[in-house]
Amino acid sequence: MLFALGLPLSASALAESKLDPILAAAMEGTQTPAMAMLVIRDGQIKQQSARGVRRNDGAVAVQLDDVWLMGSTGKPMTSALIARLVEQGVLDWNAPLSRVLPDLLKIDPAYRNVTLVQLLSHRAGLPENLADVAALDAYFTDTRALPVQREAYIRAALQEAPVNVPGTEFAYSNSGFLIAAVIAERATGISFENLMQREVFEPLGMDGAGFGPTPSGQPQGHRAGKPVTTAPRKSDDGVPAMYTPAGNMHMRLQDMAKFVIDQMEGSRGKGKLLSEASYRLMQTPQSGSPSAMDWGVQPSIAGRKGPALTHGGSDGNWLAWVALFPETGNGLIAIANAAEDMGADKATMGAMGAVFPELAPAAAAATPAK
Repeated sequence: MLFALGLPLSASALAESKLDPILAAAMEGTQTPAMAMLVIRDGQIKQQSARGVRRNDGAVAVQLDDVWLMGSTGKPMTSALIARLVEQGVLDWNAPLSRVLPDLLKIDPAYRNVTLVQLLSHRAGLPENLADVAALDAYFTDTRALPVQREAYIRAALQEAPVNVPGTEFAYSNSGFLIAAVIAERATGISFENLMQREVFEPLGMDGAGFGPTPSGQPQGHRAGKPVTTAPRKSDDGVPAMYTPAGNMHMRLQDMAKFVIDQMEGSRGKGKLLSEASYRLMQTPQSGSPSAMDWGVQPSIAGRKGPALTHGGSDGNWLAWVALFPETGNGLIAIANAAEDMGADKATMGAMGAVFPELAPAAAAATPAK
């Protein structure tokens, strides 16, 4: 998700090495129960703050080591997992679906030559989710193993008509990430969740990361002014458990920081998780698209010089953002346990807008046309 931010708050508070006043000012006038922010400088965590309550029907304050639902900001982790399997020779970036899913006979012919690169850069022509809402909602109460559910999902998704010609332009799609996950599960015989644990979480020491909703006693998502305390039962409530590859992971901000720091280090040939070529592929926009795999790539953000790698995510109960400046090794992660209906967009963007001037120099002014 690409975004532009204004600078509604004073940036001077950051110079005092205190994020808390920034979060307090950003949350003011909204119903946001809690926010947290982590700031990275020169490839290291430098500042963290968490403000507010885990649930707005109680008074338990959020803590710096709490876990939060990261939503679609987890998509780059899926891309990194696939990259690891490509490097191991298990998968092939450019193998067409007709080769890696040969038994899916009821597939729209337009998708037969779609590749992993296209799936993970939103250029496969796939709709965002299943168009059949009733079929999608059925997964919320499905008791089959998650790989079995994902297999059934992609069989339906690949029969839907494409929204554009595959390989030609950007169209945001959760389905593409589920298809990539099934390809990985078939090739390895291991569930996506176990693969993510083995290939990404463990190598980077992300020991607070997990799948699905946050555990009891941790921050809870909110909607319509209330904490969400029951499992979602339809697509308006959140996402089903099998949606992990598209963004259904929880973690501490410090865990997310380990991943994004490695991404920035990788852009300078110093990453731990992947080869230099894989980092480059993940962070380079595809032709005719603002998206890499799966970073949005912007030449500038909020008037600050890029390139910037960005992603946002929400299931309607949480709102998360990541913005990175790989050339300087600076970046931030911001999250709220609510979404737009409670003003969390205003709060998170306001806080980020205050921090950006300290992370990147001003972008060059556009040259007036002659």
